[in-house]
Amino acid sequence: MNRFVAGLLFLLSLWSLAVESRYVKEDVLKLPSEASKFFHGGADDTDGDSVGTRWAVLIAGSNGYWNYRHQSDVCHAYQLLKKGGLKDENIIVFMYDDIAYNEENPRPGVIINSPNGSDLYEGVPKDYTGEDVTVGNFFAVILGNKTALTGGSGKVVNSGPNDHIFVYYTDHGGPGVLGMPTSPYLYATDLIDVLKQKHASGSYKSLVFYLEACESGSIFEGLLPEGLNIYATTAANAEESSWGTYCPGEYPSPPPEYETCLGDLYSVAWMEDSDVHNLRTETLRQQYELVKKRTSNENSGYGSHVMQYGDIAQNKENLFVYMGTNPANDNYTFVDDNYLRPPSKAVNQRDADLIHFWDKFRKAPEGSKRKIEAQKQFVEAMSHRMHIDHSIKLIGKLLFGIEKGSVVLETIRPAGQPLVDDWNCLKTLVRTFETHCGSLSQYGMKHMRSIANMCNAGIQKEQMAEASAQACTSIPIGPWSSLHKGFSA
Repeated sequence: MNRFVAGLLFLLSLWSLAVESRYVKEDVLKLPSEASKFFHGGADDTDGDSVGTRWAVLIAGSNGYWNYRHQSDVCHAYQLLKKGGLKDENIIVFMYDDIAYNEENPRPGVIINSPNGSDLYEGVPKDYTGEDVTVGNFFAVILGNKTALTGGSGKVVNSGPNDHIFVYYTDHGGPGVLGMPTSPYLYATDLIDVLKQKHASGSYKSLVFYLEACESGSIFEGLLPEGLNIYATTAANAEESSWGTYCPGEYPSPPPEYETCLGDLYSVAWMEDSDVHNLRTETLRQQYELVKKRTSNENSGYGSHVMQYGDIAQNKENLFVYMGTNPANDNYTFVDDNYLRPPSKAVNQRDADLIHFWDKFRKAPEGSKRKIEAQKQFVEAMSHRMHIDHSIKLIGKLLFGIEKGSVVLETIRPAGQPLVDDWNCLKTLVRTFETHCGSLSQYGMKHMRSIANMCNAGIQKEQMAEASAQACTSIPIGPWSSLHKGFSA
């Protein structure tokens, strides 16, 4: 009996040691990176990696050397995210890719985003370039729908329910619309529908959308609901232009051999902030406040009002969740008063092309082919602007009368309301106008509110067709009015 008890006690002691060693193995002997799991009871939220993958979609929606800044912005964003630890397989880049080796580029193969900046082009993935930069491909990438792609690398956001997505879009825009280097343009209602589809699929935990464009607030104003786990900020409100920066004639100016703006004010603001801070310690809200202050340019008349939409409470999260962080910045904790000073001047996004043509003309030798070409480009751009402005104004008078026309076209809806009630009407009237008057192009997007107001006033396609035919007896000859790439809608 005693021998049996002794044996039983021996077995119990062995079992006790086994249990103790198991607890030591599982709960105490941890590597430094695992320590927080022990002290916080499981999930490690300090590095953001255990809760899913970071994804990023970067898109420059323009082409042409005068739009240098948009592709420059995207290249900068890629390098920032790459240094933050995101993998190429999780960063999807859209850009026309006609800037780096453009004959106008004074440094072939190099793209910079600031006057003293280093090359940002090297290493950037060429996922969707040229004619593959389309609305359809952009939407397919966000939704993770490979079967809907036409061309490109085939990379999509193949995200799961614990993943975080960052979308950055930089381009020209107008009320309710974003430009593309191909047709059609991107309309707000279609983007919101895609974001709702993405949310319904349960394939992300949270999404952040940074948007650089004129009237960019109109893309989300009255359209982006709460509850989608989406936080968006825009370079401008629904009624104003956004601004280019580091432009010829500004201080600081680009190197003298550059005849174009190097960046956009809102974009440069968020990226130059992210470049120098430990993003583990800076929240989305802190960056929003800093960017808002810099982009307003101290209300000098050379700036815009940065806005935020969607699930605003999400801005309490650290930027690290979406962008990672550069280990070199570990000691650079964000504080409210260490923001970068705004430039003394900026250029309206819609005038950046004129700045390029004029600076090119001014610097070219007298009588040279380059000077003649620059003069031709400037005159064509100005002629197109006058044609579009005059045509829209005349159509307004034909539809609503001489006195009431301008009042209707210039009406701005109260904050919180979308641009238009019937988006299909807006697209129909845009196509009808372009059929008779030529392409709106990047400049003409400014008149989207006027066309939306026609819809809100009950104007039908037949009425628009009749008025457009009277206002435009022919489509002007020139690259800006050409419909060779198709309609904007």
